[in-house]
Amino acid sequence: MNNNSVNNGNVNMGTNKNPSGTTFVSSQSVSASAVVTKEKIRYKYIVFDKNGKQIKGYFDAFRKVDVESFLNAQGYKIAEIKPTKISKFGSALTFSNEMSYKDLNFLLTQLSTYIKSGIPLADSIVILENQTKSKKKKDLFNRINYELNTGANFSEALARQGNVFPKLLINMLKASELTGNLTETLDDMAAYYKTADSNRKQIISALTYPSVVLVISIIVLTFLLLFVVPQFVDIFDQLGAKLPGITVFLINLSNFVRKHIIKMVLALAAIIIIIIAMYKNIKKFRYIVQYLVMHIPVIKDVIIYNEVIMFTKTFSSLIKHDVFITDSIEMLGKITNNEIYKDIIKEAVTNLSTGVGLSKAFENKWAFPRIAYEMLLTGEKTGRLGPMMENVANYYEDEQKNLVQRLKSLIEPVMIIILAIIVGVILMSIFIPMFSIYNNIL
Repeated sequence: MNNNSVNNGNVNMGTNKNPSGTTFVSSQSVSASAVVTKEKIRYKYIVFDKNGKQIKGYFDAFRKVDVESFLNAQGYKIAEIKPTKISKFGSALTFSNEMSYKDLNFLLTQLSTYIKSGIPLADSIVILENQTKSKKKKDLFNRINYELNTGANFSEALARQGNVFPKLLINMLKASELTGNLTETLDDMAAYYKTADSNRKQIISALTYPSVVLVISIIVLTFLLLFVVPQFVDIFDQLGAKLPGITVFLINLSNFVRKHIIKMVLALAAIIIIIIAMYKNIKKFRYIVQYLVMHIPVIKDVIIYNEVIMFTKTFSSLIKHDVFITDSIEMLGKITNNEIYKDIIKEAVTNLSTGVGLSKAFENKWAFPRIAYEMLLTGEKTGRLGPMMENVANYYEDEQKNLVQRLKSLIEPVMIIILAIIVGVILMSIFIPMFSIYNNIL
């Protein structure tokens, strides 16, 4: 992007050139388009690129002239720019898509590489915008570039994108802007999100197989109850077979499902939606759900290990970048979505403010492993809290990998046994009456 279009946060007005090449500014254009609003307005634009291809899009800015300047700097020929309305619902959809850990890792790695090569930050963002084929990402990079060229710092530019970027990243970048070590922070955060993405994939991998098998089992069972069992019911009625209790139960279940299948599906969907809404909006409910899940055998260790990894790795990264311990702990409380850990961190903040010490809040807590506590205590006593937390994160990363592998090995035979029991019960309920009929005939 041509940085000459912006100087100290002042954006050039709409310009034109006469035949001699002299640039002039239309006073009427300036008065109409340079009005600054208190909140950003969404503008719809139609432009043509260098090849004459028409491009349509939207851009949020405080004034129309900012949009004109930005599009001119991109090398577009402007055909039309006009304000457009957007509902609050639409606005929420636009800015509520969090960037994935994988995309964050790529973005930060690329930015660090470009900046180390001597490319200015704003130009690096333009390169990223040109590289991506995603319309959503192009718009995102354009919005970031707009903020940078209106005088905002990089951390401010990211913060103004709603919740697209994590609070941790924004705060780390804010600290790096004060110390001048932006590339180092970009590299560290890229490594951080690479690890976070790896941990997330491990958990998803462990839960994918049982989830798929469970869904398939439900579908197959529903199909049998709706279409297969009724066929045998007619046969049993015609032959006057004496039905055992297990068969009667299966027939009654089949009749119930056939009569109420639509209501059952709607009720299940409603329950799921209500649970999700309550989980997102009711803190106490979220705490109860997390508490129960974190007490399920085997699965509890996967979740606790993941929380410990993210806590210690984030804590280590904050300390490494010279963030005060009190500020680091407060930031950790805002970042985590786990209410159990939020309570522990809140206690840690209180302890630090009263001089009790950090490690005391984590002592004898079921959600914080004893090994992690001992290493935290040692790091606090020796003044090597950052390196010690990094060691804790590395230790539990290895533990989590081994645990996930054991979990996969355990879940597969368990699911096979469950499927065998379900199929066996259905077969028994069908074949026992048939054997009875056969014996009566003989």
